[in-house]
Amino acid sequence: MDFEHALHEWHEFFFLFGTAGATLVALLFVAVSLGTGFLTAERADATRTFFSPVVIHFTAVFVVSSIALVPGHHAPFFAGLIALCGLVGLAVSCWATAQLIHNRWSELLEDRLAYGVLPALAYAVMLAAAYMIFTERNGALETLGGSLLLILLVNIRNAWDLTLDMVRRHSDPA
Repeated sequence: MDFEHALHEWHEFFFLFGTAGATLVALLFVAVSLGTGFLTAERADATRTFFSPVVIHFTAVFVVSSIALVPGHHAPFFAGLIALCGLVGLAVSCWATAQLIHNRWSELLEDRLAYGVLPALAYAVMLAAAYMIFTERNGALETLGGSLLLILLVNIRNAWDLTLDMVRRHSDPA
């Protein structure tokens, strides 16, 4: 596999996803600023468990995409950076899953899947992509792209869920 040529072929994908990740982080900050009455000291742990991972996941999409856009990568260096992002994301996802289950903030299966399990799966796939890049296997960038797509889609759902929850609680003071 000619890594540099393959990475060049994916330029538009990484440009689009990096832009989307950065834009969604910014929009999430706007949504959070609208929910100032909802984000109280009593809800600090829940806020950290639900909001912080979503920001981290959108940021991961931006960072990985930005790394991919840097010209002149060598496969081992690129793989190492992707693996580092995958490890951090996997740790955050496992922590969020543990907090969600331990504190019983949501008994809904879709919340447990969307806030913990699916992001963890996406980061595990990202780690597999890093290994594939390091060993210069075919399909490495497709695997990386799939992990970014899963992270992005799941966290669009999560950001929407959090925004709706803030609006519901804000409109129902009881």
